[in-house]
Amino acid sequence: MSHPIAIAFIHGIGRTEPGYSAAIQRALTRRFARLVGRESPDAARELVFEEVNWSAALQLREDRLWRRLLPDGPMRYKRLRRFLVDFAADAVAYQPAPSDRTAYDAVHREVAGRLARLAERAGPKAPLCVIAHSLGTVIASNYLYDLMKQERSFMCPSVRAIINGTPMERGETFSLFYTLGSPIALWSLRFPRFGEPVRFPSSALAHHHPGLIPAWINVYDPDDVIGYPLQALNSSYRAAVTEDIPEYAGTIFTSWNPHSQVG
Repeated sequence: MSHPIAIAFIHGIGRTEPGYSAAIQRALTRRFARLVGRESPDAARELVFEEVNWSAALQLREDRLWRRLLPDGPMRYKRLRRFLVDFAADAVAYQPAPSDRTAYDAVHREVAGRLARLAERAGPKAPLCVIAHSLGTVIASNYLYDLMKQERSFMCPSVRAIINGTPMERGETFSLFYTLGSPIALWSLRFPRFGEPVRFPSSALAHHHPGLIPAWINVYDPDDVIGYPLQALNSSYRAAVTEDIPEYAGTIFTSWNPHSQVG
């Protein structure tokens, strides 16, 4: 293998601590070792992982909001309300307003910084695999969409300043996209004809890695009311998404109901 595979994890809604992807890193390393017929140490050198912890970009604002809300009269279900501030507010805050993209750009700076670190560790031309969950799939899609349209200044200067210009950071080696429990279908309501997907793969991929077969795999749970298939949105998504895969996620208590989203 001429290059290691660069794998970026992008988490979903809610407060997330560093190390959230440790279990899946171990599982992927074990399975990859079996697939290539080598021992785990060899596989570990060929897979380079990096977490994007974008919740940190919004947490201070959510904490400040919660402190302001508390004194204003009696409120019931405070624990549930705090949960909604940490979870639902992520999706609300992330959406750019016509005159203010503060939260949107702050989240994308987190993504850009981690991809820059990943390119440094895995190599500037390493094939890029993005594994994203829930709202993280929307963030990944938006970031990569903006990245592919840099020539039209879709990205703000503070995000562009973090990108070092390597092929991986420019999205030229983006070759594997796994979206898990994705609400992209719900986000598509904002656009005519349900929007346009990220350009996948980049036209430059064949130049950097001839023969590499790209894939966008969208996994959804039939019981999850947040995650949906994507190919049915329109012809553009049908061409971009390789496969929609139904998969039951979660535990025996959650896999059969909407709580499967967190699985």
